[in-house]
Formats: sequence, structure tokens, C-alpha cells
Amino acid sequence: MRDQDSATARTGIAVDIDAPPAPSIPMAATTAGRPAARTPAAATGTQSRLRAGTLQAALGVVAFSLTFPATAWGLEGFGPWTLVAVRSVLAAVLAGGCLLALRVPPPARRHWPGLAVVAAGVVLGFPLLTTLALKTSTTAHAAVVVGLLPLTTAVCSALRVGTRPSRTFWLAALAGAAAVVAFTAQQSGGALTAADGYLFGALLVCAAGYTEGGRLARVMPGWQVIGWALVLCLPMTAPAAAPALTYEPVHLSVHGLTGLLWVAAGSQFLGLVVWYRGMAAVGIPKASQLQLAQPLLTLVWSVLLLGEHLTAAAPLTAAAVLVCIAVTQRSRG
Repeated sequence: MRDQDSATARTGIAVDIDAPPAPSIPMAATTAGRPAARTPAAATGTQSRLRAGTLQAALGVVAFSLTFPATAWGLEGFGPWTLVAVRSVLAAVLAGGCLLALRVPPPARRHWPGLAVVAAGVVLGFPLLTTLALKTSTTAHAAVVVGLLPLTTAVCSALRVGTRPSRTFWLAALAGAAAVVAFTAQQSGGALTAADGYLFGALLVCAAGYTEGGRLARVMPGWQVIGWALVLCLPMTAPAAAPALTYEPVHLSVHGLTGLLWVAAGSQFLGLVVWYRGMAAVGIPKASQLQLAQPLLTLVWSVLLLGEHLTAAAPLTAAAVLVCIAVTQRSRG
């Protein structure tokens, strides 16, 4: 991969203050001192890049939708601390191997604080807090975190990188989040559990990590963002894995190993690669709204993989969410 791979559509996520100034536009390409209109070919190329970015973000959502069911499987064979530490180590080994094989130079010093935010939120905080929550919560109840995550990510984006979505965007985002929250609350009987503190903490740290990762994906390829964040955590996760394996019981099983491998390779690395590339292409707020479909996908996987049961409200909620996604994708951010 080249560093230019993630420089897709110019949806303002970040400005690299150290970048050289853009070349001036020749007067021959202007009309009355103004830049000439974009050619049909340029417009078509932009639309193609936006569609590719949307597809990549959607693939990330599909990968993330399997995280909770895979974590539930992993908890059948490993303790929560073991599962989080080992998954991070495996993902870091995979990412580090890719970085070494491609001889990717370390990021510039100015990017390391942002990578630390990604590491704290996406690599450590969210996996740990949701895994602890899933010890006492069902996947249906935990999906409320994912239902609120798009809205929280959009708010973090507005505060961090200065994006200003339209009023229509915010109304559609709020409506979609409300629909998902109502559905997941109905699935869990509407009762708060002791795991809610973990879930809402996970919501906040993950939104911060997504926002910072999307910003960095404008100046380096998305796979390198999560790759370096995983490597950054390795000095903490590798020493933590040994005592966790010693003090928590391990029961090897097909479910346990499959869940561990998926959350390590699928959720922790490959899913985040395509997710950050998608955010770099279409913008943080609009990409985050695709996650409105994630709780419903998680519930589908929960039925197929965990044997959980859904109510008749699922089709209605799915229709409402799809409408909200369509509105947010068409509104001007």
C-alpha cells in the first residue's frame, strides 16, 4: 500500500497543518477569476470514490456486528481479561507483521498523540468494557451501545475536527438512534443492568477513538492507523496476557477459539482497516450513521449463532433505521 491510498474524496475531516500549500490554479482554467466547473469525468470519479468509501465503511459495520456474538463465544473458553489481552496481542502481531513486511516507516511524531487516543479507545477501552459487560448482559442489551455510537461519534467529530452537519442530518441521526435504543431496550425488557456503566463508558471511549482514527486516516492509510495503534498497545497487552492466562480458567473449545480469532483478526484489525478507509472517503458523521444498522445485524447474528429470539418489532425498526440512514447519507454534512 502507498501513503496516498487513503486520500480519497475531500470530505473535510482533518487539515494537515504541515502539508505544503496547494498549487495555484492557472488563469486558463478559471472563468472571471473563479475556478472552472468540474468536468463530468472528475465528478464521476468523485462519486465512484464516495461509493467505494461507503462500501468499505459498510464492510466495517458488518465485521463489527459480529463482535458481540464472537465475544460471547470467546467467553465460553476464556476469562474476560484473558480474552481482551490475547485478542489485542494477536491483532498486534498481525498488524506488526504487515507493517514490517511492507517496510512502513513509523508515523511522524505529531501523529502519535492521536494514535494513543485510538489505542486507548478502540484497542483497549471498548473491547475491555464491552467484554466485562457481556459477562452479565445479553448481546441484545449490549447492542444499545452500538445504537448510540453513531450519534456520539458525530458529536465527537463536531467538537474535535469542526464538522458542521445540517439540521436534517442531526434530526435523522437522533431519530435513528432513538429507534435503535427503543428496540434494544424492548429486547432486554427495558431494565437497566449492572453492566450499563461498562456499556456507556465503552460508548464514550470508542466514539473518541473512531473520531481520531478517521482524522488520521486522511493523512495516512487507514490500515496503518489501526496497525500502529495496536503495536503501541503491545508493551501493555503482552505482559498482561501471561497473568490473565495464569489466573483465569481456560476451556478450549471450537466456539471459544473461533470467537477469539474473529475478535482479534476480524473486529480488531481487518474491520477497522476498511472502516477507517471508509470514514476517510465519506466523512466521519456520514460513515458513523451506517452503524445505525449494526445493532440489528448483531441481533440477527445472535439468533443464528447464539440461539437468541427476536420480537416482531425487528422489521419495523429495521425499516425505520434504513430510512434514517438514507436521509443522513443524502443530507449535506
